[in-house]
Amino acid sequence: MTQMTAMFVMFVLYGLLPAAGLYLGYRGIKKVTAPKMLEYKAIPQLGYIPEKSLPVDVKTALEQINTKGEKLRVMYGDTNNDGKIDDKDTINETYIMIQNLMDRHVPQAVADYRRLHDLDVTDSALADTTKIKHSNVTGKEALLDVLKTINTQFDDLLNASYHQDGQKLLATNRYLQKRFDKPASNTEFQKPDSNASSDANNNASSNVDIQAIESPTGESVSAEDIKL
Repeated sequence: MTQMTAMFVMFVLYGLLPAAGLYLGYRGIKKVTAPKMLEYKAIPQLGYIPEKSLPVDVKTALEQINTKGEKLRVMYGDTNNDGKIDDKDTINETYIMIQNLMDRHVPQAVADYRRLHDLDVTDSALADTTKIKHSNVTGKEALLDVLKTINTQFDDLLNASYHQDGQKLLATNRYLQKRFDKPASNTEFQKPDSNASSDANNNASSNVDIQAIESPTGESVSAEDIKL
């Protein structure tokens, strides 16, 4: 082993490896001791906020908004039903409102509440106990009122979507019943000829009076389209 090789091995063993071990240990300890941050898929802007900095009832309300908001984004954003929201979808006012609530109004309300805690470093419960001037609510209660209003709005949108989709199902069922049941009820069969042979009786066809049925989409369906 040459002198240069020996020096390189000494540098790796006593210099590089200990330094790498100290760095990795520091990163590991920092990761373990770091506070857990909020993780809301529909509200990613809250990802910088530690969980411990918010009361339990506030986090519960945020979780409800996150769950409902994610469902509503798909309902009102994925207009072509391809499983993703992209440029092929048609953006409507309801979808824009949902996005604004989750991207701007909710994060802003939470940020305002957290700033109330920073106003008095000697009393971290200031926003939870002190009434806001000219009102009868604390900062925490004001934030919960904002989140409750958004939650109620999301519930109304979910209920409206449920009834709208339910009406579509009912309309589809009525269309199918009309398409397949009406021809059978309007069928008029010819009376067999007593003097005809057995082969003629087997080949006799019914005289079916079928009118075109208009589907909910405006499609005209003829008798040939209906298979009995």
